[in-house]
Amino acid sequence: MEAWIVITLFAAFLQNVRTALQKALKGRLSTGGATYVRFLYGAPFALLYLGGLILMTDLPLPRPNGEFLIYALVGGLAQIFATGLLVSLFSLKNFAVGTTYAKTETVQAALIGMVLLGDHVGIGAILAIAISFVGILLISMSSSAFTLKDFLSGWMSRAAGIGLLSGALFGISAVSYRGASLALGGQGVIIQAAYTLAFVMIFQTVVMSLYLPLCEAGQITKVFRNWKMAIWVGLTGMLGSACWFTAMTLQNAALVKAVGQVELVFSFIASYFFFKERTNRIELCGILLIVLGILLLLLDRV
Repeated sequence: MEAWIVITLFAAFLQNVRTALQKALKGRLSTGGATYVRFLYGAPFALLYLGGLILMTDLPLPRPNGEFLIYALVGGLAQIFATGLLVSLFSLKNFAVGTTYAKTETVQAALIGMVLLGDHVGIGAILAIAISFVGILLISMSSSAFTLKDFLSGWMSRAAGIGLLSGALFGISAVSYRGASLALGGQGVIIQAAYTLAFVMIFQTVVMSLYLPLCEAGQITKVFRNWKMAIWVGLTGMLGSACWFTAMTLQNAALVKAVGQVELVFSFIASYFFFKERTNRIELCGILLIVLGILLLLLDRV
């Protein structure tokens, strides 16, 4: 099995853990505050990770260039806006449709990657991505009260538009991070990914530090008060991001994101075993299709 696949599986698992921790924090912080935690407490760990790699491997510190800066800044901003749009879907009625549209980031990342970086996605990979996406559709439908007719017509709604834009921005973010890491040159995949991660997280921390006092007063103080849980959000978030960045330096973003859909499977496993929630037949079919799509993608890469 190729290294990027194993790294992506770890990334998806760690992202699932980080999301669960952020969900627990959401009751104490605003949406912006819970998002800020990921960057504020993750940035110091990202710097420690980068410093540790330099000391242990003797690899030289990458030198940023204009191409790197453009990709890194675009990717960092796109991720912030994409997260904000996704969170805003909670206040809209057809949340399931909007969320499904946001999950089109894999397909959109493939298109964006081909345009910006010249990445190639084969027929087998496209088929695998399509099968997984059908699984996402089934899971989305099963969690809503819509009929099939309502579900299909709902895709013309405001929620669907926001979700689609969120998915596009997540796709831009993923491709930009890959572009930034590759732009650093050949010092080594791990050090390139670590440098990109540290730079982006510091940039995002600065942006959110300017935004919160203006739009969500008092949240920064609450973020520091909840440091005992927030620090774990930062650590798991940084480790997950390090895995994502490394995987996307090794392989094009669309394939990494396709394998990363296994996060949904992890979510249902946690839901069943830890929260004692039951999965219906439609959700089970959706999970199986996601797994089938990922397996086909892995076989296509062998």
